[in-house]
Amino acid sequence: MNSNCMARFMRKICPILAVLFLGALLVGCGGKAGFPKLRGPYLGQALPGAEPALFAPGVVSTGFYERDLAVTPDGAEIFYGLVFGGHVTIMHTRLVNGAWTEPEIAPFARDLSCYYFEPALSSDGNRLYFLCTRAPAGQEPKPGWAYQNIWAVDRSADGSWGDPYLIGPPVSTDDEEYFPSVTRDGTIYFTRQMQGQEEGNIYRARLVDGAYAEPEMLPPAVNGTGSVFNACIAPDESFLVACVTGRDDSVTKGLPHYYVYFRNPDDTWREGINLGEKINFPGAQALSPSISSDGKYFFFATTKAEDLDASAPGALTARGIREYYGKAGNGLADIYWIDVAVILSLKK
Repeated sequence: MNSNCMARFMRKICPILAVLFLGALLVGCGGKAGFPKLRGPYLGQALPGAEPALFAPGVVSTGFYERDLAVTPDGAEIFYGLVFGGHVTIMHTRLVNGAWTEPEIAPFARDLSCYYFEPALSSDGNRLYFLCTRAPAGQEPKPGWAYQNIWAVDRSADGSWGDPYLIGPPVSTDDEEYFPSVTRDGTIYFTRQMQGQEEGNIYRARLVDGAYAEPEMLPPAVNGTGSVFNACIAPDESFLVACVTGRDDSVTKGLPHYYVYFRNPDDTWREGINLGEKINFPGAQALSPSISSDGKYFFFATTKAEDLDASAPGALTARGIREYYGKAGNGLADIYWIDVAVILSLKK
């Protein structure tokens, strides 16, 4: 997460979120009680094809600010980021007896004095990496985005999640490190933003004998054009998708867009390719990309807004307005997904 952008965003959006939360409660009072029975992979959602689809509308994409989706390799657990009020946290849902549980704050992310964001899973699904603003040992706790480091939590023998811990040097340092993404061989990609700088760069650290080697900044083919941040790596490390601002080929000037960078067999990288209006919706911001562990689906968060249909019966009433702002497509972040073949087709 780019700290400067997020700080400005939080100051503007928190009052709005508070109003939306109240509106959602009021709308919900007249709705059906209880969480729906959802069965099957990916919360029982129809799998996407060549066109992007909203992921789990009304369950994950609800009208609040949601992004950063991660799914365990066995498909039995889903994590995603949620902003509500002044809180930033990670939500969790899992398959129990063939049905998905109602999403709730992940057990390791319930200290609401800290921010938790950007979950990413290891290839075996037994370790979850994430951004956390908890003060490192020996440091004075501070509010907001004062500390941005990569933390992790491991799965216990009984399947539950343990206590979070800081991924120390050389990955987490006194600079800001965020948005982890992990390959099948354990290599971790992340954004590092040096102290005093407003922009970051994409780094990676190889896992060697169980420990991370010194991180290396990706070459200019990735980091050299525009401001590049929040990047996810394909499980086989064949390509990377990042959020980028400041490029001449943007769909909407001034907003971050999704770009793909293909990695060659000799470990060189190709220049970034704009993913186009199919994914970079006009007027919407790219926020966070991720790829399913099997490499089949691309998830992305965006601020796409649907127009309010003023001609619909009741649309201009207080209730109609609450209903509009209480569901996905209201201009806050929602999560979409699409077949990854759409991205791979650009390699040609």
